[in-house]
Amino acid sequence: MIARIATPFIKPSSPEELRRYDLLLAGFDLLDQAIAVFDATPKLVTWNKALLRLLDFPEDLVRVGTPFEEFLRFNFQRGEYGSGDVERLIAERMASVRAFQPHNAERTRPNGQVLAIRGVPIPNLGFVSLWTDITEQRRYERLIESQNAELETRVRARTAELEAATARLDALAGQLSRSEERLRLIMDAIPALIAYVDAGERYRFANRGYTEWFGFNRDAIVGRSIEEVFGVEAYAQIKPYLDQAATGEQVSYEYSRTNAAGKQVYARSAVVPEASVAGGVQGYFVLSIDITEQKASQAALIQAQKMEAVGQLTGGLAHDFNNLLTIITGNLATLQDKLPAHRGYEDYLAPALSAARRGTELIRRLLTFSRQQPLEPSPVEVGALVHGMTQLLSRSLTERIAIHLELPTEKLYALVDPHQLENALLNLAINARDAMPEGGELRIAVARRHVSASLALLVEVPAGEYVQFDVSDTGTGIPPELLPRLFEPFFTTKAFGTGSGLGLAMVYGFIRQSGGNIRILSTPGKGTNVRFIVPMTAAPAARPAAPPPETIDLAAESRLVLLVEDEPEVRKVIRQQLTELGFPVIEAANGFEARAMLEAVEDIALLVSDTVMPAMGGRELAAAARSLRPTLPILLITGYATGDAPPGTPYIPTLRKPFDRAALAAAIRSAVAPFAPSEPTAP
Repeated sequence: MIARIATPFIKPSSPEELRRYDLLLAGFDLLDQAIAVFDATPKLVTWNKALLRLLDFPEDLVRVGTPFEEFLRFNFQRGEYGSGDVERLIAERMASVRAFQPHNAERTRPNGQVLAIRGVPIPNLGFVSLWTDITEQRRYERLIESQNAELETRVRARTAELEAATARLDALAGQLSRSEERLRLIMDAIPALIAYVDAGERYRFANRGYTEWFGFNRDAIVGRSIEEVFGVEAYAQIKPYLDQAATGEQVSYEYSRTNAAGKQVYARSAVVPEASVAGGVQGYFVLSIDITEQKASQAALIQAQKMEAVGQLTGGLAHDFNNLLTIITGNLATLQDKLPAHRGYEDYLAPALSAARRGTELIRRLLTFSRQQPLEPSPVEVGALVHGMTQLLSRSLTERIAIHLELPTEKLYALVDPHQLENALLNLAINARDAMPEGGELRIAVARRHVSASLALLVEVPAGEYVQFDVSDTGTGIPPELLPRLFEPFFTTKAFGTGSGLGLAMVYGFIRQSGGNIRILSTPGKGTNVRFIVPMTAAPAARPAAPPPETIDLAAESRLVLLVEDEPEVRKVIRQQLTELGFPVIEAANGFEARAMLEAVEDIALLVSDTVMPAMGGRELAAAARSLRPTLPILLITGYATGDAPPGTPYIPTLRKPFDRAALAAAIRSAVAPFAPSEPTAP
């Protein structure tokens, strides 16, 4: 083995000092991170085995006294830093190195390996460089669902390395000549939680990362028991694993605890027992990784997948429900028109028609939740919108709730559907009201928010500028176990009959469909904060006043309408509505029948067609109709969540089911307007 130290050997003065020295050396050489120590010249002083393994350096290069410049030159020659003037680039990097400033960087090697690089100066001695392979970490950010298996594999590999290397390190300990303080500096620079616990479960060593994670200083943690440091609840989680390690078996586990800030944090630990000469276990090496962000990302992914599945189900059912509601509302409306009111039929028809319309609204809310409800986004000055809602909010809340607005001094424009934004804020305000039965304060704050590239990965939105809304209350709060379910449709904490459970689901769908994201933080007994962001945009350009729209006389004449609908009952209802508007109607059950009629019947003056039909859909039929009759007015109808035309398709007015006679008449006006006055008009 090549000697890995340049300074004279310092003989430990006692067995206890030798044991501590050996323990520190063991932790140094067993880390996944590559570590190298350079003196002030700078030349290589010492390193760990991971340096050769992780950076693929040849053994004849990695030796005591190798100048830092040689490592740079080797990497340039094998293409690690790209192309260019090698000598000039080396000189620039050496000037930066000789400044002895702390630095953090990230580099992707030609083989795809991603390294996190950290440099830590050692006062008056030199500096420590650390390389951490974060390739798997970056891959995990994209493939969260595979992380657990991969991480478990790494833990097992690390444990095997620790076992195999412990014996080797005992033989090499006498060759290493470093002071305990220098080793401590190196251990503190490692981005991992490292500790040593004796057989009595008391800490004998902990690096800076470990002590800071638990909220202790170094002197305060050494000598304390694991139970004192962890707390009773977290200690109960890991006690079975400690008992297992006491038998000499190495173990790995995950645990959670509440930190000083009241936040739930998570860690994954590997415990490697240290056998004593007399037999049994005399202590434990503890290597831990903070996985709080990984847990949050995993939970967010699971929630998003669950919401997406429900959304797909909702969108698929919308067509069938809208067809059913079209039949119900159409027939009820016809009955309402035809039956005499004085006989009391209205007492039965009006509630039924109202219930059908509530069903329509329910479908709309579900589609909003599933992010399939068409939006009409436009630049909205959010400060003015929120301020304009003050009176509405005051009427919706009790007198015991004070409304406090924090609006930006500058004009901020968000690219959203203004009506949906108002509905979202109103829903959140009503939820806040219900959480404050005894009164309190509702705060609505609006501010500009920049989302960086790193934060964008966590919140699942593109990096850029956003408008941030905070809706906070001083109410009862929400238990932590309920927070993951708040955006689920039909889930509610309110008493039965007092809420549909769609309010927050609809808000979630609107925010995500608008290109933003939302999260909820709540502390029981203190209140709740709902924060969401939506994309910011530039102020709209001033538009000239539009001329008044031309009026189309629907009663001017009646022309033949071709109605195409594959559902017989739906077709019957729409035919009735067209007939009541004064149109003569011919029918087709599919696109092929309709195309044949267009070829054979010259008097057809308006085509009304469903969009989704077997064999030939409405848009395909519309294209064929345009080819046969370029000036034929066309109106499409759909029961799906969206009837928008694919990109590049000519615009054709689309009416969504269910609809009443007035909506049908308005849609016909829109369809015939481009062809007026020569084309047919509706009565």
